[in-house]
Amino acid sequence: MSESGFPIKPVYGSGDLPADLEQRLATPGEYPYTRGVYPTMYTSRPWTMRQYAGFGTAAESNARYHELLAHGTAGLSVAFDLPTQMGYDSDDPIAQGEVGKVGVAIDSIEDMRRLFDGIPLDRVSTSMTINAPGSVLLLLYQLVAEERGIAGDALSGTIQNDILKEYIARGTYIFPPKPSLRLVADTFAYCRAEIPRWNTISISGYHMAEAGATPVQEIAFTLANGVQYVRAALDAGLAVDDFAPRLSFFFVARTTLLEEVAKFRAARRMWARLMREEFGAKNPKSWMLRFHTQTAGVQLTAQQPEVNLVRVAVQGLGAVLGGTQSLHTNSYDEAIALPSAKAARLALRTQQVLAHETDLTSTVDPFAGSYAVEAMTDEIERAATALMGRVAGFGSAVDAIEAGFQKREIESAAYRVAQQIETGERVVVGVNRFTVDAEEPYEPLRVDPSIGAEQAARLKTLRAERDTPAVDAALAALRTAAEGAENVLYPMREALRARATVGEVCAALREVWGRYQPVDRF
Repeated sequence: MSESGFPIKPVYGSGDLPADLEQRLATPGEYPYTRGVYPTMYTSRPWTMRQYAGFGTAAESNARYHELLAHGTAGLSVAFDLPTQMGYDSDDPIAQGEVGKVGVAIDSIEDMRRLFDGIPLDRVSTSMTINAPGSVLLLLYQLVAEERGIAGDALSGTIQNDILKEYIARGTYIFPPKPSLRLVADTFAYCRAEIPRWNTISISGYHMAEAGATPVQEIAFTLANGVQYVRAALDAGLAVDDFAPRLSFFFVARTTLLEEVAKFRAARRMWARLMREEFGAKNPKSWMLRFHTQTAGVQLTAQQPEVNLVRVAVQGLGAVLGGTQSLHTNSYDEAIALPSAKAARLALRTQQVLAHETDLTSTVDPFAGSYAVEAMTDEIERAATALMGRVAGFGSAVDAIEAGFQKREIESAAYRVAQQIETGERVVVGVNRFTVDAEEPYEPLRVDPSIGAEQAARLKTLRAERDTPAVDAALAALRTAAEGAENVLYPMREALRARATVGEVCAALREVWGRYQPVDRF
């Protein structure tokens, strides 16, 4: 049985393939992109190798970035701590005990300067895993580049900026859905004018998968959210081909390699049809589902952690065979603590082995025509399309979220998996089979608990030195924009330039838009 619930046959044959297989496959780089979004894929250059990193202070994370770049990382991926993700400054009482724990603490433009000190922002692609305050962090990044004389059109990267999946699976939301969607649409418009090479959203299935979503649920709910974002941008007056080429996606890669390859191929085909047939996009780049992949953190185990190296290699292989545009491979010790420097380096080396010691980069879509993979691709597409129809039956993805539909479906899937592991029906090596009597000792990386006090001291100095009337005026202008219909990113940028903090900017928007309070419908 597959992760998604359909049976996997012991033997597949030509009878399992559709009669129009050649039409469905097309040529790599051509609609509907089943075989990949680019004609040559990795035969011309490999995927972008990213490593997700960020912990403690901006200076500590900066040192890790320099180390990763020195070892061959082609793109950076920034993890932010929970207070930053929720729009609170490090000295806010609610941030106590969480500063720098699961990512780097960024309170102001000064922290952003330290985070990217010595890093060539016009030559490095940067992905920022930030959602509710995604526009705030992007503007800080742009302001730091501007200080160095780097124009917005020289910057490349991605902000996750996917607020809908936060309501479904993750919980780091700030504002209610409607103003959140407005902020997403404002970011689309701002980047088109100011940072044209930037991917304005990474519509994420990864976090839903980490919460327990099956592969079918992952792509169905992710693409349904994508449809919602497209409609929000259209409602804001944007033309589809003005923003759709900068949309990107973020998926997980599990150890179930064949189903994962089929999932990626089905998702590309489904998105291409949606954009061309439902939204009438004319630009082929608007039809392309370009995506980043991260290996499945939820499948890593604290027991026998070195076995995670094997899991990550298999997961990374699935992502590459599925045609990802960039990849982060998890470190083997992430089920225990923040990754050590050695573990992060080994994770990067895993990608380098796949790219340079195998023949994966010699041909495009090596599974094309495979009886098993083609049949699975069709099976996943059918099931995901039907599930998207159930979401649409609520009216929209937001309506389904407010009814608790996606959350309920994912939790049911997660419960089934937990039961299977408990009974031994699903084997997890080192956990319910092939265990050892005693684990080898491991010394995890720990974040200095004094970081919160250090950040608070920096904020106190910042507030004492800045032009307070200028900050107050800039925040007032931001509130006025939020009350009206103008793009809020322009006054937001000026507030940040005046050295307003992330928390102050988010607080100004909370005053106008309110804070989202989920309704328990279970």
